[in-house]
Amino acid sequence: MELIILKEVDTFILTLEKPTRSKWLRQLMLLVQYGQQLGMPHVKQISKDLRELRVRGVQEIRAFFVFQDNRALIVHAFIKKTQKTPQKEIATAQKRILHLLTNT
Repeated sequence: MELIILKEVDTFILTLEKPTRSKWLRQLMLLVQYGQQLGMPHVKQISKDLRELRVRGVQEIRAFFVFQDNRALIVHAFIKKTQKTPQKEIATAQKRILHLLTNT
């Protein structure tokens, strides 16, 4: 499985603490290895196509992605501060997905 990570996500990840970045890399390796078979507690389905990669730890990170062909497109990531995923973050991910799909 191929990973495509938007520049905005890469930039965000570089701002995180080193242990969180290590956990992020581990989750990416699992995603590449197991693809669509990867489920909870690593991946949660948010909507029909949108999924959330979950990085647990001192900094709780969530990254939204979709599968397209044999690729995972990671479009948005943020630090989760509340129990419920903010709609604003989901909307940002959906906007980026729409932009990607209409410009390819």
